[in-house]
Amino acid sequence: MIDYVIKFLIGGCVLVFASYLSKTKNIFLSGIITTLPILTLLNMMLQIQYLNTQEFHLAQKSGILGAIGLVLFVASCYVLTTWLKPGYAILFAICILFLYFWMYKQVTG
Repeated sequence: MIDYVIKFLIGGCVLVFASYLSKTKNIFLSGIITTLPILTLLNMMLQIQYLNTQEFHLAQKSGILGAIGLVLFVASCYVLTTWLKPGYAILFAICILFLYFWMYKQVTG
C-alpha cells in the first residue's frame, strides 16, 4: 500500500512542478517538462521489477509508438495554434493522436 502512496506523491510532485513553471511564465522549462522522461524512467524501473525480458521488450516497443504519438501530439498542438485557440488546438490534436493509435492498431492487427 505504501508503494502506491509513494508513486502517487512522485506523480503529483511532477504535476505541481509543471504547474508552477507554467504560472511563472518560464516558457522554456514549461515546454521541456512536457517531454521529460521522469515518469518514463520510474515506470521502466517498475517494469523491470514485474515483467520478464520478453514482456519488457514488448513494453518498450509500445513506448516507441507512444513517443512517436507524443511528437505528433505536440507538433499538432504547435501547428494548430496558428489557426485555433489553444484549447481547441489541443482537442483537435487529441483527435489526431487517437486516429494515429487507431490506424496503428489496424495495421498491426
